[in-house]
Amino acid sequence: MTTQEVADRFFELAQEGKFDVIQDELYDESVKSVEPATSTWQNVEGLGQVKEKAQQWQSIVEEMHGGYTNKPQVAGNFFSCVMGMDVTVKGQPRMKMDEIAVYEVRDGKIVLEQFFF
Repeated sequence: MTTQEVADRFFELAQEGKFDVIQDELYDESVKSVEPATSTWQNVEGLGQVKEKAQQWQSIVEEMHGGYTNKPQVAGNFFSCVMGMDVTVKGQPRMKMDEIAVYEVRDGKIVLEQFFF
């Protein structure tokens, strides 16, 4: 798949909230996940660790009130999306979170996800 095709499929699945399918279908086995320097979340490498990080996030979510993913913008081997959620994390008040997510595609698979918030 081209970067545009990966971005289009990502967007289609994101609109359905199928982020686990995105990982299974579009991520490379050696994918890297990079968080902002100020984040308490760790950078990880490898599909298994990326999935584990996603499960850790889900385990602290008390309630997901809503979310969105804007249509991706593609440039070369990269695409980016503005994403956000309205969420209650266990032990915290309800909050709205917004971020820019950048993805690198190589050989038809996502090899890097990097978040800015």
